[in-house]
Amino acid sequence: MATSLQHIGSNLTGDTAPAVTESATIDDTAHGAPFGGCLVDTSGETLLKADELGRIEMVERNGVRVIRRDIAAARWWARAFARRAAAREARALVKLNGIDGVPALLGWNGRELLRGYIAGAPMQQAQPRDRVYYRDALRLLAVLHRRGIVHNDLAKEPNWLVRTDGRPALVDFQIAWTRGQRGALFRLLAREDLRHLLKHKRTYCPEALSARQRAILDTPAPHSRLWRATGKRLYKLIARRVFGYWDNEGQGRVRD
Repeated sequence: MATSLQHIGSNLTGDTAPAVTESATIDDTAHGAPFGGCLVDTSGETLLKADELGRIEMVERNGVRVIRRDIAAARWWARAFARRAAAREARALVKLNGIDGVPALLGWNGRELLRGYIAGAPMQQAQPRDRVYYRDALRLLAVLHRRGIVHNDLAKEPNWLVRTDGRPALVDFQIAWTRGQRGALFRLLAREDLRHLLKHKRTYCPEALSARQRAILDTPAPHSRLWRATGKRLYKLIARRVFGYWDNEGQGRVRD
């Protein structure tokens, strides 16, 4: 997989971004020139996040702002998991290539992943209260699902961006469903993507929820109910003790 994705690139498109906050969980958008192989001049890099799974940095290449995930910086015991997660993200971004509001994959060589930069702010900072944002977010989610991708991590507000023009964007596809089959399990997971978006809408724009949307919020999938009753406590324990995540924002600490 690393070899086949190594030389992916795209034409320069999108924002020529001013210095605007980006979600420090992981992220990006559709800039690209052919960044083959690996990689980038690290002068002028900005560290966004560093934890046991590696480093996320904003760097520049030929004057273009890009986001780099450095797997080599992961702890030795987490490196295999970090590599698999990055490979999964690369597969998802290939399938979502060309979608406005999704980062472009610029390069992946098994050690470092390069993605485009999305100018904007994470949801927990921007707190979008315009119903148009959620209408557009629903449309973006529908496009993902039509491409056979389920995000699987939309409960985290930093994975939703509010771009400088107010439109939504999605980042961090490390645990996305990328198999393409659209059977019963796909539909179940896709519904959870939708339900997590509606939870954010309930937080910031509750008056815009329809009766059908409220019904979806009131009926989580069976696996979601089971997760909350069992595995979620263990997840929080590991996330807090090992990775230093202390809230639903999923932001990692800057490791010493």
